[in-house]
Amino acid sequence: MSVAARSLGAPLSRVEGGEKVRGEAVYAYEHQVEGVVYAVLVTAAIAKGTIRTVDAAAALASPGVLAVLTHENAPQLAERDGELGVLQSPRIAYRGQIVGIVVAETLETAQEAASLVHVEPDAEEHDVVLRADHPTLYKPDTVNPDFATDTEEGDVEGALTAAAVTLDETYTTPAEHNNPMEPHATIARWQDGDLTLWDSNQGAFAAAQAIAKRFGLEPSRVRVLSPHVGGGFGSKGTPRPHVVAAALAAKVVERPVKLAVTRRQMFTLTGYRTPTIQRIRLGADRDGHLTAIAHDVVEQTSTVEEFAEQTAVVTRMLYASPARRTTHRLARLDMPTPSWMRAPGETPGMFALESALDELAIALDLDPVELRVRNEPDVDPESGNPFSSRNLVACLREGAERFGWGRREPRREGRWLVGTGVAASTYPARRRPSTAHGRREEDGSVTIRIAAADIGTGARTVLTQIAADELGLPPGRVHVEIGDSGFGQAMLAGGSMGTASWGTAVVKACRELRAGRDEAHVDTADGAEAEEPLSKHGFGAQFVEARVHADTGEVRVPRMLGVFACGRILNPKTARSQFVGGMTMGLGMALLEETVVDQRLGGFVNRDLALYRVPVNADVGDIEAIWIEEDDPHVNPMGAKGIGEIGIVGAAAAVANAVHHATGVRVRDLPIRPDRLLGRLP
Repeated sequence: MSVAARSLGAPLSRVEGGEKVRGEAVYAYEHQVEGVVYAVLVTAAIAKGTIRTVDAAAALASPGVLAVLTHENAPQLAERDGELGVLQSPRIAYRGQIVGIVVAETLETAQEAASLVHVEPDAEEHDVVLRADHPTLYKPDTVNPDFATDTEEGDVEGALTAAAVTLDETYTTPAEHNNPMEPHATIARWQDGDLTLWDSNQGAFAAAQAIAKRFGLEPSRVRVLSPHVGGGFGSKGTPRPHVVAAALAAKVVERPVKLAVTRRQMFTLTGYRTPTIQRIRLGADRDGHLTAIAHDVVEQTSTVEEFAEQTAVVTRMLYASPARRTTHRLARLDMPTPSWMRAPGETPGMFALESALDELAIALDLDPVELRVRNEPDVDPESGNPFSSRNLVACLREGAERFGWGRREPRREGRWLVGTGVAASTYPARRRPSTAHGRREEDGSVTIRIAAADIGTGARTVLTQIAADELGLPPGRVHVEIGDSGFGQAMLAGGSMGTASWGTAVVKACRELRAGRDEAHVDTADGAEAEEPLSKHGFGAQFVEARVHADTGEVRVPRMLGVFACGRILNPKTARSQFVGGMTMGLGMALLEETVVDQRLGGFVNRDLALYRVPVNADVGDIEAIWIEEDDPHVNPMGAKGIGEIGIVGAAAAVANAVHHATGVRVRDLPIRPDRLLGRLP
């Protein structure tokens, strides 16, 4: 077998795995920078108001303290508004907002001094509770990233009135927080007016651009380095306030500054998934064909800046129906700004839609798999374009066979109630412009440079395989360097677009090398998104077995199966890891994850991993992820679709549907806590 045939599609272990196991992989906070000092944040203790006075005398008197920055003495930024407008105003927009920065020779000194800074605010009445009739509700211009806010086709109300069977239910999801293993951290250093940031992020180039804009610098004067990143889940997709804080502090003390966000501070400063209130209305004929779909979403943003999650967008394209409507409305609350969290939009939206499909199947006395098959569209219902490839039905059929769906019956095993559920998964297959450099070395090996980010997905490894495949070299003869904004424009690790975007650039660079050049530089900005009239998505189906204890309401999930169709799988080892990771996160969404708001104080209550529950080994049973062969030459040169997010999409609905099958109790408000089942169980 040729080298090229062995590269892509082979289960290559992570090329940086040895470094990580040996502790040699250096993360943002660990870089050794001469003369470095330490910064600690002072945060607001109220949810809304204005700072009246700041007393930093005791902190400044502490030995080793170099500076205390507040809104009174911080350098002015070129752009002062939004979440990145750190210390630019005495206004407090949410509990936990940065109101001061203490810089000292040691971390311990900075921590102690931060506790001595006294901030006296004039508190105002705050509003932190999302509700469907909130008085500030408004229609945003677009939803993330640039989708139409509302869509409508056909006579939805008329179709609902005329439908033989209808459903009208409301589903809610709570605020949820990204909790990557590596907290957000930055080292900032100024030299001759240039700024270097060693930062934990999902896109060095985009981070450099954003920070340069804030400080009024030419982009070339900001360099961001992030060779290793310990997770992100979207929370590191754009710079967070602490990055600006570190740069401000370094500018004032004229020394490099290290700043790490504590786990508790991450719950206010680094983004979260907005809570949602979703009303789903479905109409169908007696044979189970949808005649109307209406999906209306209420979610929150902050008073600082707008973020509108695209929660109902998935409903526009998943199932066929002649009448469809989707809407999004936002409430401005005195809370931090929501942001990206793994599969934003699709994740909460599919919990509601796929739960509603299950309820409709019951009303029709129709198998839930068969209902989905009967509503398979011939073309994209929203755009009218054909799909580049669409194998949802194949995933449903394959999953049903493997899971034993045909033997599906609720049962009792002692005091345990046992049932099964299913839900569909989908996520767009997109790519964006990226720049790649390739160089042949004297020993015949090849070095590839691209400002990609490996946040634990195995991107560095897959890019190595892509290059090796194109060049006809063993993977060990290819060295991929990533995480440096100086390498040029590149898509960030988000939206399941990383490998598709970076890989396209790497393929083109390698083809130039293969044509005889010693060096190659390609920018895929021209034609990175070909204007093909095709709808490009990955699809999947998730099957779950749930066990509910009749006395305690405890829910256990001993078995999950995900079947996915995501184009060509470039590395089965890292791909399986991504699918299973997403499904595990969906399990957490279904049963555990919920950030609770203290209405009196106006902040999040469970601001650490002792109280914010995520799945641990004991919560996770047998999770199997498989895929079907899919050839899609339209998506990118590798024929691959993004897989980082599709695993979480639909997982929570599959769990909820299994719980209902086991108990007859429909839980429409996540997470499925025991108190939401007790008193309702047979």
